[in-house]
This record gives sequence, structure tokens and C-alpha cells, in this order.
Amino acid sequence: MSEAGFWNNEEKSRKIVRELKLLKAAIEPWEKAFIKFQELKELFEMAEAKDRDLIADLEGDLNLLTDEINAQESIALLGGEFDSNNAILSINAGAGGTESCDWVSMLLRMYVRWAERKNCAVATTDILYGEEAGIKNVTILISGPFAYGYLKAEKGVHRLVRISPFDANKRRHTSFASVDVIPEIQEDLDIKIEEKELSIDTFRASGPGGQHMQKSDTAIRITHLPTGLVVQCQNERSQYQNKQTALKILKARLYELERQKNEEKFQKQIGANDKKKIEWGSQIRSYVMHPYSLAKDHRTGYEVGNVAAVMDGELDSFIEAYLKNAAQK
Repeated sequence: MSEAGFWNNEEKSRKIVRELKLLKAAIEPWEKAFIKFQELKELFEMAEAKDRDLIADLEGDLNLLTDEINAQESIALLGGEFDSNNAILSINAGAGGTESCDWVSMLLRMYVRWAERKNCAVATTDILYGEEAGIKNVTILISGPFAYGYLKAEKGVHRLVRISPFDANKRRHTSFASVDVIPEIQEDLDIKIEEKELSIDTFRASGPGGQHMQKSDTAIRITHLPTGLVVQCQNERSQYQNKQTALKILKARLYELERQKNEEKFQKQIGANDKKKIEWGSQIRSYVMHPYSLAKDHRTGYEVGNVAAVMDGELDSFIEAYLKNAAQK
């Protein structure tokens, strides 16, 4: 067998294994839910009216099962071409200096917590810290079943209203940050990138305030000359690994750029324009911490009063509302 044939077979094997994992992830929860339902049904039939504590426990278990089934119904709505793929998520600070940079760090924590709840792996590919505090922009790769399908609901401008911890007068501030989500593109997708189209620069990776400075130029910055797209990666230990990760992200962004061009062409044909700036009036969701507690999605109207829980990664209810709303359009 030739070397090319060997790699082709290995790629096919990886693809089959990935598809099997996705099928297993889709089927197993329904099987477990059905078994749980049968068990609860039998226990309800056996329980007597006087067993109030037992009935209360069974009702609690039934409510949990209902929540699990609702979550699985949301997965059934994920039928997009790349919904099952990993997600490349970027967060960028809007106007507001340190306030907005701090808001980016809060959103980053929120998405990392959400990923942990979903047993997804998170890798930071690029990060630029604020001059005083927080993060100006960050890109992370979230790996797990249907990561992109879920997180595409988060794409847009996010608005925060709170008493600023950076204001000595304890005044209320409004901050904005934009979240962009694209799917990680599989290697078998036909997107060709010519070496002559790339400008590749190396530099030393560093942490906040210049800490953890490396002695070698392992960080990579790739500029795609025809489009002007710039991708950076500095989280890997070697220059080669950073280059491969950066190329993977560039490939995904080129695909997304082409998709957006086609979509814009279609929007022009029907006279629509949905471009949003990172400012007042363009937000998809607001997080109000003062003078009251409320997180509201402006696309669906869904809202919850416990902002702290949302910031701790409880995003599933917002995502489910978005997916159901999108399915009805």
C-alpha cells in the first residue's frame, strides 16, 4: 500500500469512528431515558396513596427526566451541516476600555463553565490581555459532540449592566462584547490554501503583564493575503503545533467567509441587512446585575432572574429557546 493510500484509509477510519461516537451520543440518552421512565412507571403503580414521601421523590425524579428529554429534543433540532462539529469561539471587547475587557474575561469563564458541564474539552488558541485588566480578545476551541450546534446560538453582541468594580464612585456602567462562533472544519473538506498566499510571522508567546515569556519564537501569526484574514496561535509548545492549529482555524474562517458572502448575496436579493455593531441597540442578550438581576435574550424573549447562575455556565435554557425559535422560522 502506498503512503497516500495508508493516510486515506486512516482518515476514513477516523471519520467512521467519529460518526459512530455521534450516533452513540444521540441514541444512548434516549435509551437511558426510556429505561428510567419504565422504572418510574412501575414504582408509581406500586406506590400507595399514603406513601407521600415516596410519591414526592418519584415526582422529583419525573421532573428531572422531563428536563433530560427536553434537552434531547434540542439535539434533534441540530441538523445543520456542521452542527456536530467542534466550535471555534472568539470573544472581542467593544467600546469601554477596561470595563469591556473585564466583560470579555467574564464571558470566557461562562463558556468554559458551560463546556465543563457538557464534558467538552477547551483549548485556548490565542489571547490578548487588556492593558489594565481583563482580556481584549480571545479565541478558544471547544471540542465535544454538537459543540458548534449549541454554541451558534451565542453568536452576536452581549451587553452587561452593573456597578463597576473599577469606578471609585460606584456608578452603573454598560459594557459590550461580541461573540463569534464558527465550526471547526474537518480535514476532508475541500478548502485549498496555497503556501504563496500566506504570510507567516513568528513571535514569543507571553502571558498577562509579560509574564511566562518564552525564550524561543513558538507563537505563529498567519495572514491570508487574498482576504486579509489574520490568525494567531500561541498555546502549543512548539512552533509546528501552533502552525497546524492556526491553519486549522484559518481554514474554518475561510469557509465561514465564503458562506457569509453567499448569505449576504442572498440577503441583498431579498432586501435584508442584519449587520450588527458592538454597541447599544445591537445586542442579542443583556445581563443586568444592577438595579435588578435579569438575563434576557432579545431574539427569543426568554429571560431568567438568576444572572449569577447564567454566568456560571447555565446556558442550556437560552440555547434551547434559540434552537426552537429558529426551527419555527
